[in-house]
Amino acid sequence: MSEAAEVFKYYAGWADKVTGQFIGTQVLGKNKIAFTDPNPIGTVGQIVPWNFPFVMLCWKIAPALATGNTVILKSSEITPLSALYFAKLVQEAGLPKGVVNIVSGYGKDAGARLASHPKIDKVAFTGSTFTGGKIMASAAASNLKNVTLECGG
Repeated sequence: MSEAAEVFKYYAGWADKVTGQFIGTQVLGKNKIAFTDPNPIGTVGQIVPWNFPFVMLCWKIAPALATGNTVILKSSEITPLSALYFAKLVQEAGLPKGVVNIVSGYGKDAGARLASHPKIDKVAFTGSTFTGGKIMASAAASNLKNVTLECGG
């Protein structure tokens, strides 16, 4: 739980720093320019795996909230109680209804609907490369939403 709290503290510190500025950076030894967009994306669908379920959902939810987005999170069907416990904490903390939403279910059902729903503006997924490819295709076919994939295995 302490790592989860630290994740939220870290991203809360960034909430007032995404101001629409250009930042010089380096990628693979080459000079690049990054831009911080101060505008929220909207509704972010997030799909997390079974391993380290509580911390994984914090890594997804905290930056989305810090940048002004709402979240619909689908937990792994193997570890749904971590996300449901998090929903209880969100309610106790007094966040407005609809800011953080938890969906339980199988990836082929609930996850596929998140990826393809036209009112989801971005989807973030951690899991297999095979499933990541399906999510990317569904996201593109629905509304060409932003996609972040962390794939392996």
